[in-house]
Amino acid sequence: MGEIVGAGLLAHVPTIVLPEADRLELNEGKEITLVTGLRELRREVFERDDYDTVVVLDSHWATTVEFVVTAQQRRAGLFTSEELPRGMCRMPYDFPGDPELARNLEKFADKHGTWITAIDDEYLPIYYATVNLWKYLGEGLPDKRWVTIGVCQTGDMEDHLRLGRALADGIAATPGRRVLLIASGALSHTFWPLRELRDHEASDPVHIRTPEAREADQERIAWFKEGRHDKVLDTMDAFWKFRPEAKFFHYLMMAGALGEQACAAKARQYGEYENSVGTGQAHLWFDRPADGWTGPGDPMTATAPHHPHRRAQEARPCPNTAASSSTVPPSRSPSTGTNSSPGTGVE
Repeated sequence: MGEIVGAGLLAHVPTIVLPEADRLELNEGKEITLVTGLRELRREVFERDDYDTVVVLDSHWATTVEFVVTAQQRRAGLFTSEELPRGMCRMPYDFPGDPELARNLEKFADKHGTWITAIDDEYLPIYYATVNLWKYLGEGLPDKRWVTIGVCQTGDMEDHLRLGRALADGIAATPGRRVLLIASGALSHTFWPLRELRDHEASDPVHIRTPEAREADQERIAWFKEGRHDKVLDTMDAFWKFRPEAKFFHYLMMAGALGEQACAAKARQYGEYENSVGTGQAHLWFDRPADGWTGPGDPMTATAPHHPHRRAQEARPCPNTAASSSTVPPSRSPSTGTNSSPGTGVE
């Protein structure tokens, strides 16, 4: 049985892949800790041999009629960003995929009342929410598989939780797989206007777009460190006022895979909470607790497999296993509305 062995909410801002001299110029002569944090995270987590696949939940890749998961044997090429080609230009990437895991995820769409398609087209676009993190955490580790899943811009909170539940089942159905999840995206995500933007490029949180957005971000970071995913999920209506990137769908997919409100994993932070031209950015990593993702929240010390939803399933009725993806549409969460754009990429 496959298992999720670690998970993170990580920032992918373009600044991290700029030349060091440019980063220092933008940040008053200091290195941004989003860079040093990723380097430390790589040393402590990604250079270990206790995982084989990374699944990126990509806030920049927005689909419309279904969720899409990459299923190529290998992805390789040169990436230039349509958003910032001056800073992200012809970046090489080359890593194996995990088509077996992708196909297994696809099989659980009906069970969870959603739509998921695995795509192995070699020309499928890739986005910097995946590439930038691979450059820090995956490059030079040629045996590690990387898979990406996009957000669905017509979906709501419940839809993305359903994707996460299906992802957990797909991983569990893949024998021997040990998976790290990355929810790639920001917290609050409102940019400064163009004529003001260059006055707010330093990483100091004083440059976050509003004090209220900064306070909302810091409140959620504190909850994550306490293992209070329930508080984060139960206050999404309040957080949406501050326009989290992609409506925080990247995190919601991860939460769905880890047990939702029952998840007790505590975050440790790599680097500081920082500004990126008005948006709130942080690297938060969750080790699997010793009793599984819905256990007491203490870091894992044993290596025995744990089903990610062992306790969550005891507390929540099983989703409708008879639902057909062609005939039964997912229900909409009454608190989120329907079919509004997540504001992916540049908002």
